[in-house]
Amino acid sequence: MPKVTVPVSHASASLAWPAIGESGDTYDVAVIGAGLIGLGTALSLLERQPDLRVAVLDKEDHVAAHQSSHNSGVLHAGVYYKAGSLKARLCVQGKQALERFATDHGIPVERCGKLIVAVAPSELGRLADLAGRAAANGVAGVVELSGDELREREPNVVGIRALHVPGTAIVDFERVAKAYAAVVVDRGGSLLLSHRVDAIIGRGHEQVLRTAAGDVACRWLVSCAGLHADRVARQSDPSATDLQIVPFRGDYYRVVGESHGLVRGLVYPVPDPSLPFLGVHFTKRVNGEMWAGPNAVLALARQGYRRRDLNLRDLAECVGFPGLRRLSRRYWRTGAQELWRDVAKFAFVRELRRYVPDLAGRDLVFGPSGVRAQAVAADGSLVDDFSIVETDGAIHVRNAPSPGATASLAIGAHLAELALRRFGPA
Repeated sequence: MPKVTVPVSHASASLAWPAIGESGDTYDVAVIGAGLIGLGTALSLLERQPDLRVAVLDKEDHVAAHQSSHNSGVLHAGVYYKAGSLKARLCVQGKQALERFATDHGIPVERCGKLIVAVAPSELGRLADLAGRAAANGVAGVVELSGDELREREPNVVGIRALHVPGTAIVDFERVAKAYAAVVVDRGGSLLLSHRVDAIIGRGHEQVLRTAAGDVACRWLVSCAGLHADRVARQSDPSATDLQIVPFRGDYYRVVGESHGLVRGLVYPVPDPSLPFLGVHFTKRVNGEMWAGPNAVLALARQGYRRRDLNLRDLAECVGFPGLRRLSRRYWRTGAQELWRDVAKFAFVRELRRYVPDLAGRDLVFGPSGVRAQAVAADGSLVDDFSIVETDGAIHVRNAPSPGATASLAIGAHLAELALRRFGPA
């Protein structure tokens, strides 16, 4: 197959890419998923072994169609994650790697910092725990602020204490994904877009990925399928039923009008340690917008970005999964509160006013939404850490929610090292 070279400067063009590569070819490694993690994995493989024949397959006709382009745009510093976890290690490493990549490719990164704000005495213990995690994870420069020091930084934000995380940054992850894709192709990799993988079939020393656009053969497989990670894993190993992706939709409001200038940077609540969600917060964007949100409600479709979106297969899988029923019984009050804020704007505004009392409801206009692929175990527990499993000839990423985008290059490097160590040189 002739190699197609696309210059890295192409990364500033549209996200729509031609299918570069051909069905019917045989590759050393096929990567399922052209999001940040899949593309980061392909990039890392080609960096380590330039003569490797690598293809990235995706069911959409462009890269970064889902979680990679439907997120807050925050480069997380690594404060929240349990010391020693994959999340903690790969978030810190990944942020550094992504910032270097962005600098090399002319992608703006703004280090605006983050404030994690306690508004009640009951939150102070959890705030101190976060400071401890930041120190254990090697997050530099984190300091605790008094209420007065908080107001010096954010005059319109109320709170009794806060953590200031100066290294937190913002970036356009769509643009980052496009640059990853351009580098992959520039290094000889193939992008097979509009290639939804419907089955994975073993054939001797190869695996055949059956797609509507034709079969793709590979020696090794790395799956980074995001919202469909569990389904792809089961195509490779039908016994992989111990966890399931449950989609949670998060809606944002844009802050406009006179309220737009009330918050300067990133303002977050103290999160509930039993849940992997960070609560509603204020997020500055690289284009100057200010977003408020998100909530976290069960989506009725894995790609359900609107309240009315419904996919019967997705819904039936969720309802039929014992883990979700157990999770719902455990957190039904939290779920009811999130659902109420989703349908009642005044309730959403009331939550935001705990931090910014002068926020005017009329200055919140409904904005974008994202869907988080959250793995839930059969016992009803939320899978907190990144989950990566190895089978014969395949590696599957089964859970990689936030900070997956931040950590994408580090996750990609981790997967590439696992693959080359497990499968050996081409």
